Amino acid sequence: MADFTVNATRFDPYKNFKFQVQWDGRYVAGVSKVSALKRTTEVVRHRHGGDPSSSRKSPGRTEYDAITLERGVTHDPAFEQWAGKVWNWGSGLGAETSLKDFRKDVIIEVYNEAGQLALVYKVYRCWVSEYHALPDLDANANAVAIQSIKLENEGWERDYTVTEPAEPSFVEP
Repeated sequence: MADFTVNATRFDPYKNFKFQVQWDGRYVAGVSKVSALKRTTEVVRHRHGGDPSSSRKSPGRTEYDAITLERGVTHDPAFEQWAGKVWNWGSGLGAETSLKDFRKDVIIEVYNEAGQLALVYKVYRCWVSEYHALPDLDANANAVAIQSIKLENEGWERDYTVTEPAEPSFVEP
């Protein structure tokens, strides 16, 4: 089977630098890095008494690794506001968590080099387990200040309704 069905002459896989992240129906400003989407299914080993000395294997529970989002520090409060849903400094006893909306579904969109939507992944029931408001500050450094959130989640899936886009042909003038 061809790697690409619509663009049969394409041989290169999609690059990892064109993407956008959204939650609550809005794109999140400035996300520059998304960690890998990873799931692991436990192996359950078993054997019957009359089997040879080797064991059989079957799938067990599936766990989904947390996802880390990074972006440059800006005035956009999206990361901090979501992190504050789980724990908010200065809240009264019992008011640290907003159970109403601390979980969100996150959508990760991947684009081809022409800026066309190529892949979409939906990550379900995410919540912020770790928030870094500022990095270590260093007056001798020459770098962007990065903030990050770590999202626990209960699974993800690819949206197969998003199909391979027909890539435009560029004609030399």
